[in-house]
Amino acid sequence: MTTIDHAGRGEGGFRLSQLLYDRRYRSLTIQAVAMILLVLLVVWLVDNTVTNLSRQGKDIDFGFLGTVAGYDINQTLIPYSSQDTHLRAAAVGILNTLLVAFLGCIAATIVGVLAGVARLSRNWLISGLMAVYVEGFRNVPLLLWIIVIFAVMSEGMPQPRAFRGDDPAASMLLGDSVAITNRGIYIPGVEFAAPLAGSTGWTWALILGAVLAGVLAARVVKKRADARQEATGERPVTWPLRLALILGPAIALLFVFGAGLNKPELAGFNFQGGIHMRNSLIALWFALTLYTGAFIAENVRAGILSVSKGQSEAAFALGLRPGRTMSLIILPQALRVIIPPLISQYLNLTKNSSLALAVGYMDVRSTLGGITINQTGRELEGMLLLGLFYLVTSLTISALLNVYNGSVKLKER
Repeated sequence: MTTIDHAGRGEGGFRLSQLLYDRRYRSLTIQAVAMILLVLLVVWLVDNTVTNLSRQGKDIDFGFLGTVAGYDINQTLIPYSSQDTHLRAAAVGILNTLLVAFLGCIAATIVGVLAGVARLSRNWLISGLMAVYVEGFRNVPLLLWIIVIFAVMSEGMPQPRAFRGDDPAASMLLGDSVAITNRGIYIPGVEFAAPLAGSTGWTWALILGAVLAGVLAARVVKKRADARQEATGERPVTWPLRLALILGPAIALLFVFGAGLNKPELAGFNFQGGIHMRNSLIALWFALTLYTGAFIAENVRAGILSVSKGQSEAAFALGLRPGRTMSLIILPQALRVIIPPLISQYLNLTKNSSLALAVGYMDVRSTLGGITINQTGRELEGMLLLGLFYLVTSLTISALLNVYNGSVKLKER
């Protein structure tokens, strides 16, 4: 086949044949044709779906979100009643999903990093135990671990009445502030004497905003310290100021709004007050943490092994202890290998939270993708919204971690 490489070849300037035979245009032509075919395929699928639904009397309509839900949700982060709309119920489910995903990602990261480092320990007992943990959890389906932990919490923990009497069979922990029962875990909650605009939610939003602003200010202080160290060789002590910037505004706001602890107390047949973490949440959180932590541990181990042993030997030669060597020399270099697969684990954890249905935790899969669809018969609309939520959440997590990955990767000069 003859190809034209330069615009000056041929007579009459640009010709349509160049779209196929000129290397400068051929790839663009193929991409344009592929895009057109893909758009036509999507249009055909959507049109075919809408047409078939119309013939069955099921036009696509999202008006069901404004109708009364008529069902209760056992654990909510925002006020909700059965007389609220399906949209409100979906919002409650979304917040419940984000809650367990957030808690799971943090806890799984801590467990995974510790287990990954421990697997490389020279102590055969510690490394052996971590190997048993990793292989045990990642080779058993997550659903089984959720059910096992839920059964242990429901059947193995004491009933609330066991905490009653002069000589109770069970006792509360941490100064009579935490109770672990077969109905869940009761922990102290924070209550405000004068919340912002009379709303606890707005108060927490303001406090969270203050913490985020403090984190940004602390980053500015750290960058200035880094610049000074690079210019003069002296590292100023900045951790007290950075800690004050992060925690100071939040503590001040807690004082202004009259924050206090609301401890759970046994009243009647159950505990009242504080925060009630149901067995379904505990089982889902613990199972996601331990299961995903096993995979993260392997990612951490692979990242550490990717760093040359000469780095450790050089650090030891300078007098650094093993703990400081790991935190200052090894892990920062291993992050470039750890972060990419870590993103996938966070995404898997978020999507695996949909298994909450097995233990009755009311996440978005149970509300919008379950009860709402069953009541309204709008399965297509419900599944579209459910898929959109998981897509947006996954893309957001991926984008944020990719930004962090870009900040820790090796910079070539």
